[in-house]
Amino acid sequence: MQEDSPVQNENTPDTTVEQPQRARRRNRLIVLGAAALVALGLGGVAVATTGPDRPSPTAVSLDAQSRAEAASRADRSARESTAPASPSATPSVSPSTTSASPTPAKTATAKPKPKPKPKKTTKPTPAWVDPMPGAAVTSCYGQRWGTLHAGIDLALPSGTPIHAAAAGTVTQAGDAADGYGNSVFIDHGNGYLTHYAHQSRIAVTVGQKVKAGQIIGYEGATGDATGPHLHFEVHQGMWNQIDPAPYMRAHGVDLGC
Repeated sequence: MQEDSPVQNENTPDTTVEQPQRARRRNRLIVLGAAALVALGLGGVAVATTGPDRPSPTAVSLDAQSRAEAASRADRSARESTAPASPSATPSVSPSTTSASPTPAKTATAKPKPKPKPKKTTKPTPAWVDPMPGAAVTSCYGQRWGTLHAGIDLALPSGTPIHAAAAGTVTQAGDAADGYGNSVFIDHGNGYLTHYAHQSRIAVTVGQKVKAGQIIGYEGATGDATGPHLHFEVHQGMWNQIDPAPYMRAHGVDLGC
């Protein structure tokens, strides 16, 4: 006897066919959702893998939160990379290599001017001088042995220099005769002449200009002389002898007579 197969109504849903299809769709959605999350690099998606009686898994979307966190991390990393390094990371610089406090510029101080050395000055030669300084007077102007001794005798060792009593011009230089021996006559331009007799050697020539104190010859004993000496005379005009002592004193020179 043949058993009758159950008769399936057209309106009765075929649950044996629909359940595998729903399962396949659910699994497909799960795989696609997981793949999408992995591709985007986003985590935190919870997938419900429940049994066939539970509703299809719903992806808990944390997309907005993940994006905000990613943006925050990117912004923080950018700020950290551009933030100035901490002071401790700055290499310390030795004070010796840095510019020290500026040394105050030395103010140029004026050096005291050295005191000028006193110039060596020689006293100006007087207009009239002693013809043989330091000599001893052996005879003055006046009568001697019954005759006029017309000058002053000044004695020093032979060869002592004889000086012009004042500036003038040499009018005679040589033997003057009358016992004077080698003589020099100097005209002083004021009407007076000086006469230097008994010289051993004459140092000037006729017409020569001489200064007061200039050497004109050397002491001797030429002519009528008992020993080396200078016979000095003052003439007011040629051969008009006057006493040399007062005349020379009037010009600042004391011959000792």
